[in-house]
Amino acid sequence: MATYKQNGDHTDGAHLVVTLSRSGIKAKPKSRGTLRALGLKKIGDTNTLPDRAEIRGMIARVPHLLTVEAREADAKSAEAKLAKAKRAKAKAKPATAKRATAKPAAAKPAKAEPARATSAEETADA
Repeated sequence: MATYKQNGDHTDGAHLVVTLSRSGIKAKPKSRGTLRALGLKKIGDTNTLPDRAEIRGMIARVPHLLTVEAREADAKSAEAKLAKAKRAKAKAKPATAKRATAKPAAAKPAKAEPARATSAEETADA
């Protein structure tokens, strides 16, 4: 049996990639509950779920709101490894990148603005 973790890493078996394509606002409360059980909150949310009978049953309750794509385990494991490597690289990068690439700010000379005439000088000239 496959073990499913919160971050979407799956160990074996086929998967279903479920995407919420239409809003559940006007749907019945039971249908909205099904969307939440599938892990979908907003339009465009995507969740990878195991290809099991209970998941297919939930999808059958709200097919008009979803798009479903079947995916084999091999493609998913390669994609998961790539995503995990990107996350690890992103975690390590920000702390060192800011210090290594920071350049001292060059002081710019202040531009002298032309002096404006005061109201007393303007009245004297006129």
